[in-house]
Amino acid sequence: MTARNATSLLAPGLAAGADVPEAELQIPLPGGDTVTARQYGRREAVAGGQPLVLHFHGGTFTCGDLDNGRNVGRLLARSGAVAVSLAYPLAPEYPFPKPIEVGYEVLVWLYKQRVKLAGKGARVFLAGEEAGGNLAAAVAMVARDRDHPPLAGQVLLSPMLDPCAGTASLRAAGCDSTDACKWATGWQQYLKRPMDALHPYAVPGSSLRLSDLAPTLVLVGPDDPMRDEALAYAGRLREAGINVCSQIVSSAANWPEALYEPGESGCQGCELSVMQHFRSFFEPPSLQAQPGG
Repeated sequence: MTARNATSLLAPGLAAGADVPEAELQIPLPGGDTVTARQYGRREAVAGGQPLVLHFHGGTFTCGDLDNGRNVGRLLARSGAVAVSLAYPLAPEYPFPKPIEVGYEVLVWLYKQRVKLAGKGARVFLAGEEAGGNLAAAVAMVARDRDHPPLAGQVLLSPMLDPCAGTASLRAAGCDSTDACKWATGWQQYLKRPMDALHPYAVPGSSLRLSDLAPTLVLVGPDDPMRDEALAYAGRLREAGINVCSQIVSSAANWPEALYEPGESGCQGCELSVMQHFRSFFEPPSLQAQPGG
């Protein structure tokens, strides 16, 4: 493990715009392979440990890398978490279910390393934007179905959940035909077999069983192509009895692209609002505001 850009992380979070320590990781997988990841933030002397987040970058399943995950990784670290952003395998070379399988294996590794990475009592979360939001939601389902590891929550930012590309928000973004829609094209590369579209791990938004999933934070932008499918998923989670916070972040512009474009803030004008949502979501249940309180 080689650390770089090491600076001090101030618990419970860094101020917006502050530097964030980063470290490259090689995470072992069963069978002897490894996968590359990048850690944002580092363990600090915080009572009860810090939130530990496995993060999946965006990129329509077919593109993107660790640099595309830097914006969200830094926001998570500035909100008091230690985030591990994963360079998961991409379609079309690695279609469904390979990215989810690798993601779950890394989640298990992260859980085993939680005290070392984020302190005693650290709780484990999943997070992702766009296609990464899909993977985070899918890995949360795998963890539920295998009853391990326990998750404290999932953070879905403009999650890509509907392969039909038929929502009003997607049509408003010009996705009224598969030829013109990069998200529809990404789905085609990710779901190589017609029956894949029926699998709940491939398309969490159409899953028939949403009970017993981890508490969920869903954030979208007002002109976000993923807005409608994300809010619909949040609504279905609520109906299934899941603790959900969903919000249209009024100051969020050009989501989901702004979240994973290298060199941008990822949240111009909305950084403080998003960090506040993260911090509130990361609070231990005993400290969270109760309904009506």
